[in-house]
Amino acid sequence: MYTAQRACYRTGMRFALILAGGSGTRLWPMSRAAMPKQLVPFIRGSSLLTLAYSRLQGLVEQGRCIVCAGESYRKAVLDELPGLGPEGFLGEPEGRDTLNALAYASAVVARRDPEATIGVFTADHLIEPEEKFRRIVAHGYDLAEQDRQVLVTFGITPVAAATAYGYLRLGPVFHGDSRLVTEFKEKPDRATAERWVAEGPDHFLWNSGMFVWKARVFLDCVRRYEPAAFDGVSRIADAWGTPRFSEVIAAIYPGLRKSSVDFAVMEKASRDPACAVAALPLPVSWTDIGSWPAFADVCSKDERGNALSAEKSVLIDTAGTLVASSDPGHLIAALGCEDLVIVHTPTATLVCRKDRAEDVKKLHALVAEKFGDRYV
Repeated sequence: MYTAQRACYRTGMRFALILAGGSGTRLWPMSRAAMPKQLVPFIRGSSLLTLAYSRLQGLVEQGRCIVCAGESYRKAVLDELPGLGPEGFLGEPEGRDTLNALAYASAVVARRDPEATIGVFTADHLIEPEEKFRRIVAHGYDLAEQDRQVLVTFGITPVAAATAYGYLRLGPVFHGDSRLVTEFKEKPDRATAERWVAEGPDHFLWNSGMFVWKARVFLDCVRRYEPAAFDGVSRIADAWGTPRFSEVIAAIYPGLRKSSVDFAVMEKASRDPACAVAALPLPVSWTDIGSWPAFADVCSKDERGNALSAEKSVLIDTAGTLVASSDPGHLIAALGCEDLVIVHTPTATLVCRKDRAEDVKKLHALVAEKFGDRYV
């Protein structure tokens, strides 16, 4: 495990944190335990992690970008991002959901600079145009630095009544074009999502999972709402940069209670008079690559709406089907297919209806149960 070296830094620095800890089981069989979706080069030859890292260039100074992922992926991440450097990787002994990952990272950054501002980004989104994204995110940094008790989030204009995303209920104007968030709403059922989307983006936005805050403001919220998590990450951060860091994090981190940052902090902060949650609209093309249909949306299409991500394919009387392969020498041939997902890898092949793609996670679990780790 890497042991960081303590150093002196000026205060008020901006950091960017990329969360890259997802398992990506809905993108099986390309996403595997040894090579999760954020590291698979299936977006025009680049990985989602590489795209996320590139998208942040210019927002923070060199050396201020951090990736938080499983410790077992340290070498893979550093090989993927040679400019990151060992000090830019924060390893989790095991995944404990987003609250603990963000509290851990915020506590370590706060030791480097008590006045630091942190932008939080994910490694499973495609966002375009990038220049517009950077301009709005920079505004978010400004907002977090101007108001010392605000947690900034970014809201996406809904384009459909999606049930896979959380929603932000917007309240009064906070500052400029930002709005107070009065409620974080979990993934709704279809009827509820349709009602919220019908109310329009002036009332509801999708929760993008991206944030900006002062490290100590966020940690103060964690201290109030989740004191056990605060105590744990504080002890880990106290050991950061010392010879005992590996021992301390291995002893403490796996015992932290799993919880999402939305549930544990953001929902509570939106009702807390001691702070505010403000949403900045992010009117960009935003795709969460969390399932095969979402992946199909960013692939090139033929005249019958087939999404193609395979070097070799032959399709006859086939429409609305995703054809993907990680093996450039393998041919996929389909005849008379409609609205399917066909994904080939050297050791496993997936075929399912598009409308069952969310259940690939269940299939993944069954494969693990029947065959162990060999195919997952």
